[in-house]
Amino acid sequence: MAAEPEDVAWPSNYFNYFTEVEERFRKARGTGLFLMSPLDWALVEAWKNAGIPLTAVLRGVDVAFEKWRSRKNRIQNVNSVAYCAQAVLAEAQLMAGVAQQPGKTSAAPFSLEELQNYLQTNLTDLRTKAGFEDIVAGLELLTAETEAMYCDLEDLERRLTALEDKMVAIARSHQSDDQLLQARRELDQQLRPYRGKMTAEQLTMLEKQYLDRQLLERNGLPRLSLFYLR
Repeated sequence: MAAEPEDVAWPSNYFNYFTEVEERFRKARGTGLFLMSPLDWALVEAWKNAGIPLTAVLRGVDVAFEKWRSRKNRIQNVNSVAYCAQAVLAEAQLMAGVAQQPGKTSAAPFSLEELQNYLQTNLTDLRTKAGFEDIVAGLELLTAETEAMYCDLEDLERRLTALEDKMVAIARSHQSDDQLLQARRELDQQLRPYRGKMTAEQLTMLEKQYLDRQLLERNGLPRLSLFYLR
């Protein structure tokens, strides 16, 4: 089993969440380059939003692949992070009763300039979209205060997430019944092989993250959360 990453305090651990899960899954799969699907992205984000520790996710990935390799008949490769869902949930439950030790403080994994460029790029994209004037106004205020906000990235993330939630709600209000039906059909098709591996709560979170992600992509809207500053 690969060595566990050093536990660090927010924000470094938070912002490396997706990158470390992606890298661990790729190494555990052992087949070189692997591109995560929209479903994979949505699932990892659902874990992050649910507060599942990164260590639990990484352990779950390892455990899932250990069980897969122990099987006598391995008909096909593991092609989705969703395969690890049960193992991740089990590891999260094991860790739930363990008191967390204070982590080491760590600098943000991106510079002030990178943060400013990220916010400005999103702002430029949003200004071309009709109907999102309130989101533009809110993002303009945060962009103007980037230097001050850089000292409290947790608060900035909360504000950006609130704006993104509002943006999703606006985009959904413009979505037709046919578009929603098509999105749900695509989701059902991708989820079908993994429904038995997830709890109802996991499925609900995953469905929301997937549909939100697809909605923003189809409308050409940027993700505002710092989770996507890569």
